[in-house]
Amino acid sequence: MTKTLFVIAHPNIKQSIGSKTIIEAFKKLNMDTEYDNIYELYPDYNINVKAEQEKLLKADAIVLQFPFYWYNSPSLLRKWFEDVLEHGFAYGSNGVALKGKKLIVSFTTGAALNSYSESIPGSCTLDDLVKGFQQLANLCGLEWCGFVATGSITYGVSAGSVASDLEKHAKQLADKINA
Repeated sequence: MTKTLFVIAHPNIKQSIGSKTIIEAFKKLNMDTEYDNIYELYPDYNINVKAEQEKLLKADAIVLQFPFYWYNSPSLLRKWFEDVLEHGFAYGSNGVALKGKKLIVSFTTGAALNSYSESIPGSCTLDDLVKGFQQLANLCGLEWCGFVATGSITYGVSAGSVASDLEKHAKQLADKINA
């Protein structure tokens, strides 16, 4: 069975509808998964680099779960990349620790997914917006397995109205891990 590291990067997971429901649904799939809630572990942004690298070493697949903020991931996840994926570990001539592991980006958006379209003036596609994550995968020798996104997850939306979409989201993650 594939060992998965599920990095949770939601600044307030307790009040989350999207990420929290995706995680709960994923847990029901009985995957071999370690959940790594970085906002609970590092509220001061002081990341234990060695502990995080050990988690990555044990994993075959890495899922990054977060709400899409300002067309990117939340700030602590970006700091996690900067600190944990260091030269000599994740990239560089000796940085082969992540080579061949799967990377899947999993996120929710407040806007409907169809609002990320080239047909809308001044907009771009989700494929365009995740290119930085794809390049991160390439640099670190990770197998880029793409992304899973669910839209229209805004403040005030009820969990019941989006539960089916979020459960499908979790299943799509499992399918990508097992592919």
